[in-house]
Amino acid sequence: MPFAVRRPKPLYVETVIAADQELLWELTQLPRHHQRWDARFSRISYLPSADPAAPVRFHYSLGPRRGPRLTGVGTTTAERHRPDGTRVSALRFRADGRLSPLGEGAGYWRYRPGPPGVGFSTGYDYRGWPGPLGTAADRWFVRPAVGWLTAWSFDRLRLWAELGIPPERSRRQAVGELAARGAVVALAAWALGPLPAVPVLAAVLLLPPLPGTPAARRCRRRPSDRTGTRVPAALTTLEAP
Repeated sequence: MPFAVRRPKPLYVETVIAADQELLWELTQLPRHHQRWDARFSRISYLPSADPAAPVRFHYSLGPRRGPRLTGVGTTTAERHRPDGTRVSALRFRADGRLSPLGEGAGYWRYRPGPPGVGFSTGYDYRGWPGPLGTAADRWFVRPAVGWLTAWSFDRLRLWAELGIPPERSRRQAVGELAARGAVVALAAWALGPLPAVPVLAAVLLLPPLPGTPAARRCRRRPSDRTGTRVPAALTTLEAP
């Protein structure tokens, strides 16, 4: 019997950001801001376009400026003025090589204003590495990691929009808090032994993060209503890059 793995579901992340919708639009739609808070990218650059109303092509990369990087191209479009007050942007992307675990995909951002803030959500899917092993790796490792990274980035965006905490500062705080928690566990294991330190480890994992530290757990991974995962028309008509 051939080895088969059920295809994973598309990714979804949702949060509420108590900030002006224009500010949120600027922080998410301008590449120079987007690449600062979204940990899935290191750099995003739009290509010149003669028609401001046409979809925009872009290049993206993930990795150090000098060294190995994952790169790709994409196309994006946006609907800023909709009758119901919501906004939508959509994209399609394609990795440059087979090394990337996200080979080709599409997704959208949805902005829904209302109390207590702007509902900001994303839904996207992609083609992973080929073959049964690639599907298994995507289901059990890559997709959970990408989903977590998306949620963590969304909370980092929220801290920036709501509290004015720059993404670079919140990243440093996250690293510092992670190091402090690890030091507590290591100290407990050294002083008490491995088994007695297990409750300490559990407490450290369950302890809520500090208010200024981004945390993926603050975001929803399932839609709060039925319209959350509805694919916008802008995505269905958007051509692949």
